[in-house]
Amino acid sequence: MTDLTHARLLRIAAPIVISNATVPLLGAVDTGVVGQLGQAAPIGAVGVGAVVLATVYWVFGFLRMGTSGLAAQAEGAGDLAERGAILLRALAIGLVAGLVFIAAEGLIIGAAFRIAPASAEVEALARQYLAIRIWGAPATIATYAVTGWLIALERTKAVLVLQLWINGVNIVLDLWFVLGLGWGVPGVAGATLLAEWSGLIFGLVLCRGAVGPWARAALARFWDGAALRVMVLVNRDIMIRSVLLQLSFTAFVFIGARFGDGTLAANQVLMQFLSITAYALDGFAFAAESLVGQAVGARAQGMVRRAARMAMQWGVAGGAVLALAFAVAGPAIIDIMTTAPEVRAEARLYLPWMVAAPLIGVASWIYDGIFIGATLTGEMRRAMTLSVAVYVAALGLLVPAFGNHGLWAALMVLNATRGVTMARAYPAAEAKASAA
Repeated sequence: MTDLTHARLLRIAAPIVISNATVPLLGAVDTGVVGQLGQAAPIGAVGVGAVVLATVYWVFGFLRMGTSGLAAQAEGAGDLAERGAILLRALAIGLVAGLVFIAAEGLIIGAAFRIAPASAEVEALARQYLAIRIWGAPATIATYAVTGWLIALERTKAVLVLQLWINGVNIVLDLWFVLGLGWGVPGVAGATLLAEWSGLIFGLVLCRGAVGPWARAALARFWDGAALRVMVLVNRDIMIRSVLLQLSFTAFVFIGARFGDGTLAANQVLMQFLSITAYALDGFAFAAESLVGQAVGARAQGMVRRAARMAMQWGVAGGAVLALAFAVAGPAIIDIMTTAPEVRAEARLYLPWMVAAPLIGVASWIYDGIFIGATLTGEMRRAMTLSVAVYVAALGLLVPAFGNHGLWAALMVLNATRGVTMARAYPAAEAKASAA
């Protein structure tokens, strides 16, 4: 940890930002390819099916975060056998969880269409899509573990290469299966399925050099009771925190729907600004996961402070750049996202909230990375619980008084409260390094 510099942090962060920028590309290609069939139902079926699986897989985001924090601490401590064992345990969780999803396929698909019914044609095609894609669940969830482990070791260039591999395979097979062989919706699903499994295999190849020499020792540590309990607790806390956060955004969407279709559509357009912000700032948060985790493992309290400070400095700078970009280019971005005049007008009305969002939310995003690296997941969970309670109160007070402006204000309150509550708990990160 002696060479903890801004350049090192940026070497971790930059590939993540680039990797995140490729994420929307795949959905656009899936939609564009199936759109060449000249029918609306296949587009809707792929969209619905992808959302169902994304929602299910999203729950397992905790596996990436938990793996990252624990592996970074093992790396900092120089415990390479435990570092390998953490990857093996996380892979096992991912594979078992995926098999459970395959077994529960009927329940998942049935529940999805009870919650969000579609036309008979769209539902039939979406069921075909899901019946194929579900077989990729073990690979997709296990790849979360691989990604978190690579981030912990500062190998974010490998994460970028892995993301490009998965997207590239998917796109090539999309074009071949759908446009070349005429397989339609099943072709899109099959392309993604093969890309998911090839991604896991390639990810394991990327990890091989770091695990290989320690494989036997890692296997011997696999069933270590204390380590397993820590992994379970860490992942449990992150999952609860993530579910609370998702419920908060779901409530935002449902409440926004009460203000009419125009406002609902405008809110959806503006939520893309938040996605852009999260993708851009994730690089600095992920760098904090790796560097803070390694510093905790190395019992380097001063390095925890330095890593946290650097990540926050770059996060604030990134947030300021995004705020300026949204203030200047926000109307043009809105016009690109929608051609509906009433939606454009409505979105412009609430655009100032998007200018404020990166500055208000940056602390919460960076502290997430710091706390994950320090595996202070209990503190994360408690901070999120308190923040959601404040958010609910803000919704009750602000929405009746100010309508959709009140709704956006409440969301800003949620992010600000997350930042404040985690800032108050931050000293525990440094204390953990001294007590590790």
